[in-house]
Amino acid sequence: MLRVEDLRAGYGRIQVLHGVGLELAAGEVVALLGRNGAGKSTLLKAVMGMTALFGGEVYLEKRPLGRLPAYARSRLGLGYVPEERRIFPELSVRENLEVAARPGEWTVARVFELFPRLAEIQTRRGGLLSGGEQQMLTVARTLVTNPRLLLLDEPTEGLAPILVKTIAGVVAELKAAGMPILLAEQNLKFTAPLADRAYVLETGEVRMSGPMGALAADARVRELLSL
Repeated sequence: MLRVEDLRAGYGRIQVLHGVGLELAAGEVVALLGRNGAGKSTLLKAVMGMTALFGGEVYLEKRPLGRLPAYARSRLGLGYVPEERRIFPELSVRENLEVAARPGEWTVARVFELFPRLAEIQTRRGGLLSGGEQQMLTVARTLVTNPRLLLLDEPTEGLAPILVKTIAGVVAELKAAGMPILLAEQNLKFTAPLADRAYVLETGEVRMSGPMGALAADARVRELLSL
């Protein structure tokens, strides 16, 4: 579904990723593990076409994306959920969803079923939401674009444990529905039950990769994540 080959990318003249390669198959959840600064978020942004490209290629179902801008990649089916959330603070929850919606099975009504809390506060302005509510809205807003796969960046960052559990349930439901997900996360407890495989990043390079269960039990991975 998604293939990254020898990707070298960064910001301005600063290279952050050094020859990264990975694959995401249909229906899979693949985790990107690593400490802060390892290159996880940069990798998702590079896949989305939001960084400087120094070399390598990203393929979506064998189609090279080259230097396509982010909006064109979105139209092809990449759904990006940024760590920064970037909701519209002056728009209501419903309006945030409606401005992003595209035709498809993921309607506003359906994401309200997935996130009942958003249905309850659908008239509330985005700027008045809690951090957890904003995270739910960011995921929901990406889903109503009806993507073919999700790029999910640090969804548990700064959330209370009860909200982390909610987000885990949502990811599990999306996986059960067949949505391929590339998940950048350093919370191993959150990631281990959800991911099929994982890549461990350090200083912009893949240090280890393999089945999620094996990596979660590997002392070297736990050391890299400072667990």
